Amino acid sequence: MINLPPALMSPRFWTVFGAITCGSGVALGAYGWHGLGGDTEAQDVFMLAVQYQMWHGLALFAVAWRCDVTGSATGLSAIAGLSFLVGIFLFSVNLYHFAIVGEVLKSGAAPLGGFALIAGWALLGLSVIRRP
Repeated sequence: MINLPPALMSPRFWTVFGAITCGSGVALGAYGWHGLGGDTEAQDVFMLAVQYQMWHGLALFAVAWRCDVTGSATGLSAIAGLSFLVGIFLFSVNLYHFAIVGEVLKSGAAPLGGFALIAGWALLGLSVIRRP
C-alpha cells in the first residue's frame, strides 16, 4: 500500500493537470511554429517537445481514469502521473530552452525526463495488472 496525499488520488487533480498540459501544449505549438521565425532546426526541436508534452498530457487523462476506477487501492496510477509530470518537465522544458536559447538548460535532464516518461507508462500498465 502506497500512502499518497488524497489530492494525488483524485481524478479531478489529474484531469486538471491533463487539461493544463494539453492547453499549454497548443499555445506553445503555436509559438514554436510562428514565433521562431525561419529557423527550421529550432522549430523541429521545439515541435518535438510539444509532441511529447501533448502525448503525455493525454496520458494524464488516462491516469485520471485509472484513479477513478481504482480509487486509492494501489496508488500506482498516481505515481505514474507524477512520473509523467516530471518527465514532461525535464524533457520538454529542456528542449524548449534549447530551441529558443541554443544551449542545453541542464545536461542530462532530457534523457532523465525520457526515462521518467517511460517509467510512467510502465507504472500505468502495472496499475492495471495489479488492480484491474
